[in-house]
Amino acid sequence: MTKEADNSEIGQQFTVSDGKLVLTLTVAGDGWYAVESPLDPQLITQGRTIEECFFMAHDALEGLREVREQYRDAINKAMRSPAA
Repeated sequence: MTKEADNSEIGQQFTVSDGKLVLTLTVAGDGWYAVESPLDPQLITQGRTIEECFFMAHDALEGLREVREQYRDAINKAMRSPAA
């Protein structure tokens, strides 16, 4: 699972899973994969190896969860506030 992106494959896509996440990797060139999740369109990152793609995706997902929680809390607080 240490495959590094190869420029000759630019644009080629792979769907991979580690049992927790499903990712679509697109060969972006210069040894990079563009990483997206078909199950969460806001999850976008990059990596040079498949392992790094999963590490970065898990990290990005944690960041998304934190932001979503803050947003949800702000919406709930605004909904509880009396109208001006």
